[in-house]
Amino acid sequence: MQIPGFTHLYGRIFAIFWTTLLVVVVTLVLMFQYDPRSVQTIPNHQLQRFQSQAEKINHRLNTPASSGDISLISRVKNLTHRRDNHNSQLYFTTIDGDIIAPQKHTKALRNFITIADNPKTPQQRLYGRWLMAGPFIITTEQQSLYMYRGQVWRGSPPFFVQIMDKPFKLLLFTMLVSTPFLLWLAWAVTRPARRLQQAAERVARGEFEADPTLEQGPQEFKQAGASFNQMVDALNNIISGQQRLLSDISHELRSPLTRLRMATALAQRKQGQSSELSRIDTEAERLEKMISELLELSRMQVNSHQQQQIIDSHSLWYEMLEDARFEAEQHHKTLTYNQLQAWPLKGNPNLLISALENVIRNAIKYGNNIIEIKFTQQQQQLLITIDDNGKGVPNDELDDIFRPFYRVSTARDRSSGGTGLGLAITESALRQHRGDIKATSSPLGGLRISMTLPLAR
Repeated sequence: MQIPGFTHLYGRIFAIFWTTLLVVVVTLVLMFQYDPRSVQTIPNHQLQRFQSQAEKINHRLNTPASSGDISLISRVKNLTHRRDNHNSQLYFTTIDGDIIAPQKHTKALRNFITIADNPKTPQQRLYGRWLMAGPFIITTEQQSLYMYRGQVWRGSPPFFVQIMDKPFKLLLFTMLVSTPFLLWLAWAVTRPARRLQQAAERVARGEFEADPTLEQGPQEFKQAGASFNQMVDALNNIISGQQRLLSDISHELRSPLTRLRMATALAQRKQGQSSELSRIDTEAERLEKMISELLELSRMQVNSHQQQQIIDSHSLWYEMLEDARFEAEQHHKTLTYNQLQAWPLKGNPNLLISALENVIRNAIKYGNNIIEIKFTQQQQQLLITIDDNGKGVPNDELDDIFRPFYRVSTARDRSSGGTGLGLAITESALRQHRGDIKATSSPLGGLRISMTLPLAR
């Protein structure tokens, strides 16, 4: 079985799990040092008080008794019996550990003297609510004794004792200790995932650029990032090949078209005008226009991200709208639009101008005499509606008019001179800018085109 390395995601998860468990265990073990139920060193202020009490008792036992010859054992028992304070108790043992007095309630003492038998380092330990401390040396002429002191402990249980006694609190404590490690693990996992997501979004916007940062982080994400970059490079190669092919086709087609139109012009000069030669020239011109628009559509789908910038709507479209209004007047039609504001847009200015211009010129061409354009801000989007009062488009063909080379049979037939690429170019431009376009019936009786574009922040 292969041991998981830290460069692998499953290795990091494995390491974080055991590190968290180790930290919790070590924390609990360290906390046990502050548990009064374990043997501890007596604090200095208490130790001085206990030693002072031991010196007083030592002095009393070394003072001759006034009532005659009383043995040391009897005097010690009298000392323990005379204490009226039920919150504390003195215990006396021989150096060998034999209990002298008192004989009752000595269970805690018997346990304590087995672990605390050095008067040079007195210690203390809690038994339930009874705190034992000692031993303290008592030296008399007859023999040396050990003194222990017991008292009621009124302190609250330590924090970790409360945790250990309450499973729910122990669970919360474990979660609290493990949270920083788990947050680091979540960050380590999601950071390369976010980079991969952002790279995928850039590709969806048409930005086919490899990102070296994708090949960082856990080994699994490094491999995924390397595969993603290889895919982007492959797409770039495919697109570049497509561009070269279209460029070559365009060059090869335009050359004979140019010669054809020159031959047509020479024939018209020699033989005069004829319907056959005029038809040949018209079809050649339409074919040349179709090739130009097809190349424009292809370049738009590939290179639109290379010239993006932030520009306001007024500077972007005002001049084009004024030209369109002048053109409409030349055709005895009325084009109106509401006041443009400086709405910020991010994108390729030429494509955005071309997208709106294609729709407006279609409305001028197919509208009877009224074209209305309206700009409206809706939260973080700009909505543009273009209405005309022409014949419109049948409802079952509204979604098809954005397909390349599609022409509506009722009004946009071949005799109108269209190539069926204008709205396809507009739809592609909006998609490159994360926008949307749809066609519906207009309140004016013709066609309504609704375009939405996200506003730049």
